[in-house]
Amino acid sequence: MARRNRLLINNSYYHVISRGNDKRVLFYSQDDYCYFISVIRQYLNKHNIHITNYCLMPNHLHLLIHAPEGKYLPKFMQGILQVYAIYFRNKYNAAGFIFQNRYKSLFIDKENYLLECSRYIERNPLRAQLTGSLSSYPWSSFCFYAEGKFDSIINWVNPLYKELANTDSGRQKAYTKYLYEERAYDRILDMALKLR
Repeated sequence: MARRNRLLINNSYYHVISRGNDKRVLFYSQDDYCYFISVIRQYLNKHNIHITNYCLMPNHLHLLIHAPEGKYLPKFMQGILQVYAIYFRNKYNAAGFIFQNRYKSLFIDKENYLLECSRYIERNPLRAQLTGSLSSYPWSSFCFYAEGKFDSIINWVNPLYKELANTDSGRQKAYTKYLYEERAYDRILDMALKLR
């Protein structure tokens, strides 16, 4: 069966998801996470792609991407996943596929979903019970938005974040409150995306 072409539209947003083959671990150590982030940084400089939000989980990853030119999304993703797979195979003496199938890229056709998507992405460590505090999880964009901390791969601020309040501290407080609200459909989304 032929693969369907991806919907690639200029100046659009995509929720991109990739996971380890058979849900296996992708990141065993802090060095693995750091290396993956360095690869993202390298490919952001090569392609016209913006990272708005992200979360790296032990066996999968989420990126909320703004693509000024849609054609660069596959090139960016192919680059970061291939380079990381080579690193992983060499480091862990692994064989075969590291990532499962093609990455998913969910086209966001309504801008008013952007904040909801960022909330879903950044709540992953809470839902997986990896942490009780999003501030203590270092592999997501939460601290960039909730605490104003520098993040080396965030190069496009979620436009709806700017509308939360008139001041930085007001936005950070509103964003934190928004993210900690639990909703039943988070689990439904996890099942639909087959992440757990």
